[in-house]
Amino acid sequence: MQIDGTVAIVTGAAAGIGAAVARALVAQGARVVVTDLAADRVSTVAAEINEAVGGERAVAIAGDASDPGLITRTIEVARGEFGPVDLYVANAGTTAGMGLDSDEIAWHTALEVNTLAHVRAAKALVPEWVERGHGYFLSTASAAGLLTQIGSATYSVSKHAAVGFAEWLSVTYGDAGVRVSCLCPMGVDTELLNAGFRGDREDGAAVAASAVRSAGEVLSPETVADVVIEAIGDERFLILPHAQVATMYAQKAADPDRWLAGMRRYQRSLMGDQG
Repeated sequence: MQIDGTVAIVTGAAAGIGAAVARALVAQGARVVVTDLAADRVSTVAAEINEAVGGERAVAIAGDASDPGLITRTIEVARGEFGPVDLYVANAGTTAGMGLDSDEIAWHTALEVNTLAHVRAAKALVPEWVERGHGYFLSTASAAGLLTQIGSATYSVSKHAAVGFAEWLSVTYGDAGVRVSCLCPMGVDTELLNAGFRGDREDGAAVAASAVRSAGEVLSPETVADVVIEAIGDERFLILPHAQVATMYAQKAADPDRWLAGMRRYQRSLMGDQG
């Protein structure tokens, strides 16, 4: 896919991966609508992008990425400001909930933001893309969606679902010109890691954070964005900024029992560190 001249929407773009991807897309010639719950911060991101390029290449909208009304409004604003949407980056995420004691509200929030937001955006855009013969959907899942997230059932399940939906979308609409990528990093230096899996929570968050940080290098959002831009150009489905995730995923598929036993050992070591 040629990014230059495209119109993109990036959710969860007030900071972290979303903001870095939005900046990288504009640097490649795209125009973007950035959305986030944090109204002031996402507006600042758009303003900084426009200042950097010396023109109106970004527009900000505040709201919940899983809200069907916001999805519709964002698409309408993108179309009105820049033209039809070519690329949707479903990046907003949450670490709501943790283990079996997570309540229904936490499960609802995790599934709404981490999975159903992707489904709703695809429902709004894919029919138009099929008619046009092209379109690109990029789902930010996580290595947790291919492996698992020690300490958090809600995150693991919702991210597995996001990966599954991205796979289905590619299988079902790939021959109609719809391209799909699924971003599955391990640790990235974002608020989701630094504040979401917060060490002062007593529900497994400290172990969850330790699992992410000790599994491999914690990358900068800008490094991840560079990998994303390259992968879009290659139209590559799995985007793995941490190359070792591919090895871990293959080991899991080859011998699930051995892999699960290894994860239990890893969890015990992390719990010992926390104790």
